[in-house]
Amino acid sequence: MSRRQTDPLRPLSDDQRSALAQLSRGQVAPAVEVARAEILPAVAAGDDSQQAARVAGRRPGDAVSHLVARFDVEGTAALTPRHGGGRRPTYDPQARARIAAAAAREPTPERDGTATRSLSTLRRTRRAAPDGLPRASTDTLRRVLHESGSSDRRTGTWCPTGEAPRRRKAGPVVVVDPDAEAKKS
Repeated sequence: MSRRQTDPLRPLSDDQRSALAQLSRGQVAPAVEVARAEILPAVAAGDDSQQAARVAGRRPGDAVSHLVARFDVEGTAALTPRHGGGRRPTYDPQARARIAAAAAREPTPERDGTATRSLSTLRRTRRAAPDGLPRASTDTLRRVLHESGSSDRRTGTWCPTGEAPRRRKAGPVVVVDPDAEAKKS
């Protein structure tokens, strides 16, 4: 015999019911979201948590009652998985933007001690900056730059992917690849 529900599911609106039905039939959505979309209508139909979990092919447990409680608060946003474990990101989006902006500027020998770009130079300048990141590692910087769309494969320097500096007779010019976004994915 199952326990009495402490947080029953609120009545589903027509929009929510159709969104759940569409998601549960979908072929592209992640399996976790499909299973959650199958569980909620079963609970709304009167099934208890264990029966609803079995309907979706999941093991019975407290996960269904937690999903119901989240759905009551968040709506269909409760279907998407949250952070599933592991270390949380060290730096917030503003700090990541500062890292990308610092990598985009050209290093100067007076300020940076070198005229070439490198992750260790970036690390040193970020640690010493007034708004800096005192514990920034080169690995963290490399990951942040990679996530922002920069690459160092060809030249060993961090520059925006899809743009390449070239020397021409008339002087230096930046060549932009129009298919860069398509090649990234």
